[in-house]
Amino acid sequence: MTAETRKTGFRTFLIVWFGQLVSLTGSNLTTFALGVWVFLQTRSTTAFALIHAFSSIPAVLLGPFAGVFVDRWDRRKAMLLSDSGAAICTLTVLFLLSSDRLQIWHLYVLLTLSACFETIQWPAYSAATALLVPGRLLAKANGMVQLAGGVARIFAPFMAGILIGIIELKGVISIDLTTFVIALITLAIVRVPKPEKTIEGQAGKGSVFKEAFFGWTYIRQRKGLFALLMLFGVVNIYTSIAYVIYTPLILTLSTPKILGLLSSVAGLGYLLGSLLISIWGGPTRKIYGIYISEIVIASSLFLLGSTINLILLGLGAFFAFACLPIVDACSQTIWQQKTAPDIQGRVFSFRRVIAWSSVPLAYVAAGPLADKVFSPLLVEGGALAESIGQIIGVGPGRGLGLFYIILGILMILATALAYFYIPLRNVEIILPDMLPDPTLEN
Repeated sequence: MTAETRKTGFRTFLIVWFGQLVSLTGSNLTTFALGVWVFLQTRSTTAFALIHAFSSIPAVLLGPFAGVFVDRWDRRKAMLLSDSGAAICTLTVLFLLSSDRLQIWHLYVLLTLSACFETIQWPAYSAATALLVPGRLLAKANGMVQLAGGVARIFAPFMAGILIGIIELKGVISIDLTTFVIALITLAIVRVPKPEKTIEGQAGKGSVFKEAFFGWTYIRQRKGLFALLMLFGVVNIYTSIAYVIYTPLILTLSTPKILGLLSSVAGLGYLLGSLLISIWGGPTRKIYGIYISEIVIASSLFLLGSTINLILLGLGAFFAFACLPIVDACSQTIWQQKTAPDIQGRVFSFRRVIAWSSVPLAYVAAGPLADKVFSPLLVEGGALAESIGQIIGVGPGRGLGLFYIILGILMILATALAYFYIPLRNVEIILPDMLPDPTLEN
C-alpha cells in the first residue's frame, strides 16, 4: 500500500467516522428514550434489562458468520447493509408507535433484528479502519471511534430527556431515522481498499463453517490474545450489570430528566477520555493502559455503591466512562496490530462472540438479582439492614449500591490475575505486528 493511498485512506476514514458519529448519536437518542419508556411503563428492572439482553444475543449467535462475510465482501457494502437494516427496524418501531400498537414485546423482537444487522457493522468498521489508517495513527483513530461514542453519550441522553417532553417518543425516533440517512450518504461516497492476501488468510479458506471457526483457532493459538479475550469476557459481565442497573438506580432516587443529566455527565467523561486517547494515543505498552483504566473503573463502581448523593453518583459514572474509551482503544489497537488484515473480520467477530457471550446472561440476571436479591437486603428490616446497612445506608437504592460494591471487588480481582499472567502482560512483545510496513505510511 503506497504512502499516497494511506494518506487518502485517512481522509476516507474521517468521512466514514463522521457518518457513524451522527448515526450513533441518533441511535443513542432512541435507545435512551425507549429505555425510559419501558421502565416507566413497567417499573421493572427486569423488563428494562431485557432490552439490552435481546440487543446483545445476535452478536453471540451470528458473530462468527458475520465475520466470514465481512472478509469476503467489500467492507463498505457490509456497513451499508448494516445501517440500512437497522434503519428499517427503527422505522417499524415508529410505525407501530404512531398507530398506537407498540408493545414491549415488539421492541424485543425489533431490537433483536436490528442487532443482527449491527453484528455485521462492528467487524466491518474495525477492519476498514485498519486498512485506511497508517499504523502509527491507529491508536488515535481508535480513540476517535471512541470519541464518537462519547459525543453520542453526552448529547443523546440529555437531549432525549428534554425531547421526550417536547416532541415525545415519536419525534425522537424520527430524528434517529434522519441520522441513518446521513450515515448511508457518507458510506455511499467513499471507497475502502481490499486487504492484501496473507498466509494466515489463505490457511483459513474453506466452507463458511470452517472460515467462521478459523477466527477461534487463530486466537486460541496465541496465548496473549486469548488471555486478553478472557479478561474482557469476565470484565464485560461486571460492566454490563453495572450499566444496566444505573438507570433503575437513578429513577428510584429521582426523575427521567435528572437521569438524562447524569447520563450526559457520564457521556462527558467518555468524551474527555476519548479526546485524551485520540490526542495521546495511549501508553507505548497499550496493555498497561488497559490495566490502569480497569482499576479506575472498579474504584468508580465502589463510589457508585457507597452513596445516594446524585452529584457523587454522577462523578462515579463520569470516571468510569472516562476510562472505557481508553480500555477499548488500547485493546483494539493490540488486536489490529497482531491480526493479519485479510482475516480481521473473522477474528474480530469471534473475538466479540467470546467477549460478549456472557453479556446476555448478565443482562438477564441483572434484573432478578436487583429486584429479588439485592434490593430487599437493604430495605427497612432487610436481612443486611443492621450490618452492612449501617455502613452504606438503608432504603431506596441501597441494595443496588451493595451490588455495585461487589462488582467493583470482582473487577479488581480479575484485573490483578490478568496482570500476573506473563503472556498477556507481554503480548505486545511476544507477538509480531501484522500491519503494513511503516516505511510506506504517511
